Amino acid sequence: MQEFLLFVVVGFLAQAVDGALGMAYGVVCSTTLLGFGVSPAHASASVHAAELFTTAASGSAHLYHRNIDWKLFWRLMPFGVIGGILGAYVLTSFEGAVMKPYVTTYLALVGAWLLFRSFRRIPSKPVPAAAVPPLGLGGGFLDAAGGGGWGPIVTTGLLGFGGTPRYVIGTVNATEFLTTLSVSMTFLFALLTGHWAEAGALAENLIAVAGLVLGGVIAAPMAGLMVKSIAEKTLLRLVGTLIILLAGWQTAQLFDLV
Repeated sequence: MQEFLLFVVVGFLAQAVDGALGMAYGVVCSTTLLGFGVSPAHASASVHAAELFTTAASGSAHLYHRNIDWKLFWRLMPFGVIGGILGAYVLTSFEGAVMKPYVTTYLALVGAWLLFRSFRRIPSKPVPAAAVPPLGLGGGFLDAAGGGGWGPIVTTGLLGFGGTPRYVIGTVNATEFLTTLSVSMTFLFALLTGHWAEAGALAENLIAVAGLVLGGVIAAPMAGLMVKSIAEKTLLRLVGTLIILLAGWQTAQLFDLV
């Protein structure tokens, strides 16, 4: 029960930030799972299973508040789906022990990027059409292969090109549901076809998935209200610092330092 409640809290806090900033749910949850000794493929599959519910709730909230740029949605979504399928296929092709150092390094870099992002002021201007496909492909691939990264890559990229924050965050959250669905279906296909050799232990993570789902679904409709009193820069710094610390802990475990 204590482990379940811990993941409820993790899911709640991660989704509260993600719903407001368009990033952080996947990387926070994946980093936490890796810290509990879960393999990278199992962590990514577990997080994406939880995100099927949280992204649906968050995307629905943004749809209700009319925060979605539908032109950007249809340009971004196909590339996110393709990138997610490729990332999940690659991740299930290797043993967890081989992938963990790379995934841990990637998550640490994402944390560092969030910290860097918190010190930048980004103006609003139209997003160049040519920038959307590579952001979608890269974000989808790294989100699946690293267990998180759709928001940090795509949201920060679109904002970096000058996208309006309200519509960037709303659109990225909405497209994330379909990207997550494609990643989850790829994990399921790898499981059913025998491509994923380590899939058998996935059931051990059901408690974590249930906790992440419950916490995330509760937070999704409330995220906008919760962060009104906290500055965006403060949230980014807190999340970035947390991810770097967790990744550092995992690195110490890999080298038997703790």
